[in-house]
Amino acid sequence: MAEPTTPPPAPQQGGRPAQLERTGLRSGWTTGACATAATAAAYTALLTGEFPDPVTITLPKGQQPAFALAVEDVGDGWAMAGVVKDAGDDPDVTHGALVRATVRRGQPGAGVTFVAGPGVGTVTLPGLPLPVGEPAVNPVPRQMMRDHVTAIADQHGDRGDVVVELSVDGGEEIARRTWNPRLGIVGGLSILGTTGIVVPYSCSAWIDSIRRGIDVARAIGHTHVAGCTGSTSERVAIAEYALPDDALLDMGDFAGAVLKYLRRHPIDRLTIAGGFAKMSKLAAGHLDLHSGRSQVDTGFLANLAREAGADERLTAAVAGANTGLEAAELCLEAGVPLGDRVAERARDVALGVLRGAPVTVDAICIDRAGAILGRAAPRGPR
Repeated sequence: MAEPTTPPPAPQQGGRPAQLERTGLRSGWTTGACATAATAAAYTALLTGEFPDPVTITLPKGQQPAFALAVEDVGDGWAMAGVVKDAGDDPDVTHGALVRATVRRGQPGAGVTFVAGPGVGTVTLPGLPLPVGEPAVNPVPRQMMRDHVTAIADQHGDRGDVVVELSVDGGEEIARRTWNPRLGIVGGLSILGTTGIVVPYSCSAWIDSIRRGIDVARAIGHTHVAGCTGSTSERVAIAEYALPDDALLDMGDFAGAVLKYLRRHPIDRLTIAGGFAKMSKLAAGHLDLHSGRSQVDTGFLANLAREAGADERLTAAVAGANTGLEAAELCLEAGVPLGDRVAERARDVALGVLRGAPVTVDAICIDRAGAILGRAAPRGPR
């Protein structure tokens, strides 16, 4: 998850963070922070029979938010507490999910061990920061929970040997809308977070998923991956190259993130596949393809069209096109291979960002229906 670029706001009671002054948007809490709060409450109840509500935890950067408990229960040798995740104003698929922790006595000397309950995934592929077979509870949340268990154990004179079972109501269904199935995390969601705080509309979580996707592909031994701007371009990449799901990188708008990570962690071949407009932005040198951060340059496209054989009338029409796709269609009707030129330039920009890393790159640009408008043949480091 994202790490704040400015100091986070002071927490409010009940786990509802304040507004970020910089954006006017409300920050939220990661699943890791919610799981830590639930674990602290459940372990306290296991020792004392009473649930702290709200329960206050300390995040890695020192903030101390308080979380209201949504559910609680205690039985013979176990206690369970749950916190509803508040992602603030971030469009997070786990917003509103109920994160539960059930704490039981563990083997003496075992410390804190983690179990995946309903709705929390299990790691099945290498390349992630957890061994195969482990619950998908990332290292920082694990450490947060261990630290809180240790502090509570010291306070009450306990050894702190416990089993923490984490679950998320409806987590298996929610996980289908995440990268988890492609990363080999089956059965549910991951418990994530490096700071405990979700920054609204941050791109960091997406970029982190791209990196983990590359890590998994490398660990499995894939020699060919595809960075795709969306589901349509993914279907084209599958049809063209018969690539498996775990060789597909959900690049979205973050072409730069794919290329910079591959520069440090190369894979033999990269196919870049995307809609014509986004590919034209990459061809023009933009590494962030979001419409709010880069625009289609029809003047640039007109120059490419001229290089591809367009006459002055067509060149002027391309320059005056309302959209990139309109420019592509004008050239397609005239038999001018603008799509190929865009793909070639996009490939060459990618190679420039890779800076000689041992990655061969090809490119495909498509229309909205998935028809291929242009290709660039594979080219190696330069």
